[in-house]
Amino acid sequence: MDPKITVKGRGPYVVTGGVPLRRKEPIVSEHGEPLTWRIGDVDDDGTAYALCRCGGSANKPYCDGTHADIDFDGAETAPTDAMADRATTYPGTGIDVHDDRPTCVHAGFCGNRVTNVWKMAARTDDTVVRAQVMSMVENCPSGALYYEVEGSVVEPSFPTEIGVVPDGPLWVTGGVEVERADGQPIETRNRVTLCRCGASANKPLCDGSHKEAGFTG
Repeated sequence: MDPKITVKGRGPYVVTGGVPLRRKEPIVSEHGEPLTWRIGDVDDDGTAYALCRCGGSANKPYCDGTHADIDFDGAETAPTDAMADRATTYPGTGIDVHDDRPTCVHAGFCGNRVTNVWKMAARTDDTVVRAQVMSMVENCPSGALYYEVEGSVVEPSFPTEIGVVPDGPLWVTGGVEVERADGQPIETRNRVTLCRCGASANKPLCDGSHKEAGFTG
């Protein structure tokens, strides 16, 4: 069975196909700037499991049926078209940076206290700056930021797995198919982030609402 995540209408994400689940935590600087990721041990490598998306489970990240008790509204509004059709391009030297705002989760890897990738794109004639832009973009969990070199999209190599980000989304990597509750697939990509706080206005995708909602887990 191929790896797949099926979204249940007012319920959880059902994961099938033996997709490993592990914790992934940002490593931050002394200034609170995300720099890279700390990869935890595998928590579940079973053939199937259900993950909470209402935010109320007492057994996070797993579903415990709370969605039924709170009458969770899991209505999905995320786009099903291709990201490339929506993204804004920021041309540079030897690199073009693309940005799809609707899928941003505000993870913070795209900037620091001095600058950000949008400003840096114009200075990529400096190879040091270009390398830094590449690194920052590759750490973007949602893939809202991605880049092209010589007309081809370059993606980091990610394993097929689901990462649980503390107090944040599910970080799905490796091209796992995600099917909405209405049977429509969202675009299968190398990296995508799914809401697990229940507050996103772009379900099933995360839109960063977990921060305002004060979600923990």
